[in-house]
Amino acid sequence: MNKGYWMVRVDITEPEKFKAYVAANAQAFEKYGARYLARAGAFHAVEGGTRSRNTIVEFPSYQAALDCWHSPEYQAARNLRANAAEIDIVVVEGYDGPQPLLR
Repeated sequence: MNKGYWMVRVDITEPEKFKAYVAANAQAFEKYGARYLARAGAFHAVEGGTRSRNTIVEFPSYQAALDCWHSPEYQAARNLRANAAEIDIVVVEGYDGPQPLLR
């Protein structure tokens, strides 16, 4: 079973409202076994567009990532961030297949 990931890009417009969202989404993340792999750290856009913050959240499975998004806990948190941020979230299945040879 492949892991699942949320790839998140955010421009925060209302920092206090966004803090309430972050605090509330912790409940859903804990329930679905999420962990942060990257969270608003330094970045350098080498190609294409971006936003001011980037986050990668790992889940034990692709299904868990989808279930978390659709959960009542996450939807309640999501409602708290209304008008607090411009956000892009993509749920993607992890890859555990062959890798290129490194020389």
